[in-house]
Amino acid sequence: MLAAKAARGLFKRPRYVPETIAQMDTIGVGSLTIILLTGFFTGAVLTLQTYPTLASYGAQSRTGYLVAISLIRELGPVLTALMITGRVGSAISAELGSMTVSQQIDAMRALGTDPVRKLVAPRIVALVITLPLLTVVADVLGIGGGWLTATGLFGMSSGTFLTSVRDGITTDDIIGGIIKPIVFAVIIGTIACYKGLSTEGGTVGVGRSTTRAVVTGSIVVIITDFFLARALQYLLGMPGA
Repeated sequence: MLAAKAARGLFKRPRYVPETIAQMDTIGVGSLTIILLTGFFTGAVLTLQTYPTLASYGAQSRTGYLVAISLIRELGPVLTALMITGRVGSAISAELGSMTVSQQIDAMRALGTDPVRKLVAPRIVALVITLPLLTVVADVLGIGGGWLTATGLFGMSSGTFLTSVRDGITTDDIIGGIIKPIVFAVIIGTIACYKGLSTEGGTVGVGRSTTRAVVTGSIVVIITDFFLARALQYLLGMPGA
């Protein structure tokens, strides 16, 4: 209901564009370092663990394919969403929770400003825009980390790895890899804002709401990932449908 109310507010004036841009900067640019590190080392460890297994079957040339598919379909969207839940979801919940217990939200309502349109909608919109972009960055860096590990540690030729990556990625994989973070963004933003706005019990309640926002957001993202993956298999005709 909170997400629906925020969505309806997007079509009414005022639209709070500066607040949305500020949130995009905080969420997107502010999270770039942690996403770069997460993506790179996820791809690297994937190659480190899978190359010896594939080599035992004589299929080491498919390492790039396995790394790319794992990242784009699953690990990239989910790990990025979990990192953003921990960093951004907690910050949103703490910020709105502090405003709630200090009665700033009540003051906004008294002045005729809708807190959902001014505080919730810009944050959800910023997440919907930046999370898919961060996921793409994590995917690219993950493939780069896999390439570096495969060529530097196992001596695989660069051409073999990149050809395997190119042959393995399909348009459906890319579409699925973009749809997931959009859904995750709505989930993370809605849960974080809801927990923040429903904070009770003073400063102790702020900490409690922040913890609940991160835990609930992470669990819902993981559960939703299963149903999204199955739905995408059915709709896009991926293997397993």
